[in-house]
Amino acid sequence: MAFMTATAHHEHQPLLSRILSGIGNALVAVGEANPRLRRVEALQRMTDEQLAARGIRREDIVRHVFHDVYYL
Repeated sequence: MAFMTATAHHEHQPLLSRILSGIGNALVAVGEANPRLRRVEALQRMTDEQLAARGIRREDIVRHVFHDVYYL
C-alpha cells in the first residue's frame, strides 16, 4: 500500500534570491501592463485578412505600434 500527500516541500530561498525574484516579477508586471504591448497582442490575434484591411503586415506589427518611439 502506498500513501501520497499533496503538500509540497518548499525549501527556503536565500534573502538575495527572493529580493531579485521580486524585482524581476515587478519588471515583468510593468512590461505586461504597457498599453503598447497590449496593442501588439491585439494585432497579433487578428487574421492576416484583418491586418491587410488595416494596411499592416504581420511582420510589421511591432514596427507599426512602436513607430514613434523606436527606429525599427
